[in-house]
Amino acid sequence: MKKISFLFFLLAWSFSFSQDVDTTQNTGDNFSLEGALALLKQASNLEEFEKLLNEEQNNVNNLDLNGDGEIDYIVVNAIQEKDTHVLVLSTYLNETEKQDIATIGIEKTGNEEAILQIEGDEDLYAENTIAEPIAIEEKATKMGQGPNSFEIETIAVVVNVWFWPSVRYLYAPGYVVWKSPYRWRVYPKWWKPWKPYRHTVFYTKTTPHRVYYTRTPTRRVVVARKVYTPRRSRSTVVVHTRRGTTVVHKNKRGKTTVVRTKKRARR
Repeated sequence: MKKISFLFFLLAWSFSFSQDVDTTQNTGDNFSLEGALALLKQASNLEEFEKLLNEEQNNVNNLDLNGDGEIDYIVVNAIQEKDTHVLVLSTYLNETEKQDIATIGIEKTGNEEAILQIEGDEDLYAENTIAEPIAIEEKATKMGQGPNSFEIETIAVVVNVWFWPSVRYLYAPGYVVWKSPYRWRVYPKWWKPWKPYRHTVFYTKTTPHRVYYTRTPTRRVVVARKVYTPRRSRSTVVVHTRRGTTVVHKNKRGKTTVVRTKKRARR
């Protein structure tokens, strides 16, 4: 009997451990910031960008913020102030609640030069979670005398995104600020939600996106942040706490149930 009890305990502990290992550090870990930039580079306009974000095979979105067991539809809305553009990626959690997921700030820095960064919303990501495109360049440094006295150093450089089709679209003379036509339960006919993947599976699927796009502690796109901040949408359904993400569900009678998602311990 003791052997059976011990075996049951061992199985229960193993299941609990596997569940904890698959728990994300932050809710936003189920949306690939790097993947969003890869799709923006691929898109020719913002309508196409929104479509790409919501296609399962592109492995960017694994969010289910309202806990209904289905992936949330991502809407893209643009803000423009002179030569600064902000693309706001959001989702509706019900008829009235909308939560921003990330923002892509784009600033023109020269005649044919522009930079951009994507930043995860602080309710879903750790503070100042920023990603950007990178390029690797090689620099030769002379270390001494002779033909073999050079040392090759690889450095990451900020990418000029001016020639991305989507960026040229934003700065075209006839550009009209894009607003997504979709909202809660009003989705394109082609879109079919799918069930979220386990985070470990999703993280593996997003690996290719992290080759040319990387996290950075430096905020280079400053004006876009100031333009966006007073227009931020924050849902009361998803609440960020130090212990994890709190999801607040309300039924038809107005009763509230609070569900806390435990964070994985850092090592």
